[in-house]
Amino acid sequence: MNLTRVVSGGIAAALSLVVVAAAGAQDLTNPPPGQWLSTGRTYDLQRYSPLRQITRTNVRNLKAAWTMSTGVLRGHEGNALVVGNVMYIHSAFPNIVFALDLTKPGAPMLWKHVPDQPADAIPIACCDLVNRGVAYHPSGKLYIQLLAGELLALDARTGKQLWRARHPDRSPSGPEATDYKSGATMTNAPIVIKDIVVAGISGGEFGVRGRVSAFDANTGRHLWTMYSTGPDAEVGIEGDANPNYASHRGRDLGVSTWQGDEWKRGGGTTWGWYSYDPTLNLLFYSVGNPGTWNPDQRPGDNKWSMTIFARNPETGKVKWAYQMTPHDEWDYDGVNENILADLIVGGRPVKALVHFDRNGFAYTIDRTNGKLLVAEPFGPVNWASRIDLTTGLPVRNPQFGTTARKNTSGICPAAIGFKDQQPAAYSPQTGLFYVPANHICMDYEGVEVKYSAGQPYVGAIVRMYPGPGGNRGRFIAWDATTGTVRWEIKENLAAYGGALATAGGVVFYGTMEGWLKAVDARTGRVLWQFKTPSGIIGNPMTYVGPDGKQYVAVLSGVGGWAGIGVAANIGPEDPTAGLGALGAFGDAGNYSNQGGVLTVFALP
Repeated sequence: MNLTRVVSGGIAAALSLVVVAAAGAQDLTNPPPGQWLSTGRTYDLQRYSPLRQITRTNVRNLKAAWTMSTGVLRGHEGNALVVGNVMYIHSAFPNIVFALDLTKPGAPMLWKHVPDQPADAIPIACCDLVNRGVAYHPSGKLYIQLLAGELLALDARTGKQLWRARHPDRSPSGPEATDYKSGATMTNAPIVIKDIVVAGISGGEFGVRGRVSAFDANTGRHLWTMYSTGPDAEVGIEGDANPNYASHRGRDLGVSTWQGDEWKRGGGTTWGWYSYDPTLNLLFYSVGNPGTWNPDQRPGDNKWSMTIFARNPETGKVKWAYQMTPHDEWDYDGVNENILADLIVGGRPVKALVHFDRNGFAYTIDRTNGKLLVAEPFGPVNWASRIDLTTGLPVRNPQFGTTARKNTSGICPAAIGFKDQQPAAYSPQTGLFYVPANHICMDYEGVEVKYSAGQPYVGAIVRMYPGPGGNRGRFIAWDATTGTVRWEIKENLAAYGGALATAGGVVFYGTMEGWLKAVDARTGRVLWQFKTPSGIIGNPMTYVGPDGKQYVAVLSGVGGWAGIGVAANIGPEDPTAGLGALGAFGDAGNYSNQGGVLTVFALP
């Protein structure tokens, strides 16, 4: 561990830290409007701010106020947190955490923490060395998941390590992968619920069995672990996982819907975003692709990969589960965020969950019971014609199924999805969801692959390319009550950064070229844009500084799956390189260079 503390101002600076910590001791269920205490600002992941100093009228006057380099050149996903008068930011591997003093010009560093991690973890990361952010506990603790496979807790005031924890290395079914040596890594932002911190795992491309684990936020003591595949007892299912659908009823479907013991390396990893409903006391998250990408090696529905879970955070037990893509044949990881909003659907009020999946369909679900209400494509999907609301199942188009017996061409969307991890936002003012999207299709051919711990377990050759019309990205406004696009903006490259909606009627999003754009929430008209130093795959956020002004901040630093060519210096010669991403984004280096930089904006 390398800890740097900056103590300019002596005792005064130390006292200011104490004041800041006290100011940050807020209930995460009701954060102050001017602060950003968790990854989506609020537990519902709406990424909506009630701040309104920046409006449709004056946003054109935004100027860069200050910048800060993380000193790391790989892809920068996620966003900053603001607690009191301190901003916390993170970097890609080696997952540096910084604390910045917002009371001073240019927000100088209070401390930075460089975790001890072996460089041997680098080649085990699937799709760049990204990290999606830190979590905060009101007692003054920060948490970050480290690429090498540990959950790290820090003292938010000093940056000192408090504890480290890992997922258990055994389940009732036997040994489990828990670190990079066995293919397991950690990249997602954890979530703090009461005195519990919940962490996920990555490594689906290495045959890792997906899971989430809960730890005591104060001590790091392990509380529970629940798996994405396997017997009901290990998944946390009691009774039927979802009584609404016949395909979701029955015992131990996490075993019986797989061939042999393939479920033990069944993927379903949990590297996306987590939301929470305090009233229902339910944790919501989604899981990724099943094991090998070659569908011929795993006949069956492959439950519970590609599934949205609702769990009790104290026990881990499943309230309901809904599988979006049974027997996935396209690597349509289901990990994207689940946004919680109270909507009017079919003339009645609904506690809704809205999910924009990589498979190209947007799902509106009753979050109290897992019943599907609306499911419509938000791009030119062709692998399925529709989602049957009665059965909950996709109606597949056999022409675009995949196999190791041939190369299937023209599949839409590509494996990277019409939307990947880049989180959408929701505005209660307009009732619309604002979705940064990809517009990519692909050719796909399965390949026989054998499992070996710590070695890639992919099993497919993929070539991606622009979707219909030639553009590779879109930014859309979506009505989740009807499943329709209200307006859209076409982008040359993917809109691979997150979205931010504000009470000022302005929505922000970033592009792989590095543009941060502000658009009218009602019409989609571009009101302002600024070219940041590198491509944006991070998420814009907003806060009120000690001077009472509203600021907007975003991390730039091209990378992730879409930008892996630039981040890892892979040339465009092989269109199947980077798990197919170079076919679609081989020219990304013509638009953006590497570099991790935080840029902060304000009105004059």
